[in-house]
Amino acid sequence: MTENAAPVSPAPDASRLSTAELVAALRALPYRPSAFLMTRLVQGRSLKESAAFYGITPEAFRVHLLRAGLALTAAAALPSREPESDVEEDVWARGLTEALERETSAVPPALAETVEVCRRLRALGPEVAKAFEEAEREQEESPTGQREEWLRRLAVLVLVGLTAFLYCNRPEETPERRVQPRSMER
Repeated sequence: MTENAAPVSPAPDASRLSTAELVAALRALPYRPSAFLMTRLVQGRSLKESAAFYGITPEAFRVHLLRAGLALTAAAALPSREPESDVEEDVWARGLTEALERETSAVPPALAETVEVCRRLRALGPEVAKAFEEAEREQEESPTGQREEWLRRLAVLVLVGLTAFLYCNRPEETPERRVQPRSMER
């Protein structure tokens, strides 16, 4: 299969994503969506436990999980689209939650890839958690990670030094002079 003499690779299959591909996609996400997916799917917490962990309602967590799942689907280079309205987003959020709780629940066709990615992430949860931790550790131990750590320390040191300088060079405070009302002067 070629198109304009260039080979066309088949679209990735969500049910065949490897642990490495899932970890790479999770790491490509911003921290918060990645954390929602890790809490609910990788750690295997229930919807209520996950929502309580973040201090939000289960309904709000459903929406955040849907958005994170859609972002993960896009990061894994699978076809997905955003909901077109708030109503559709709410329906999809409930649909994703039901699909994760019951394998036989009906899923809107536009959400099918996201459901499959989330199910695959949940199925490979322990492996993904271990690989994610290893990737984080490697990042911290890499020369880039070491440089970032030293730059953070330097920034803290500069802030502490600046604070001490400003504290030591603050203007002299003059004591307040209390003025007594004329009625009390006599």
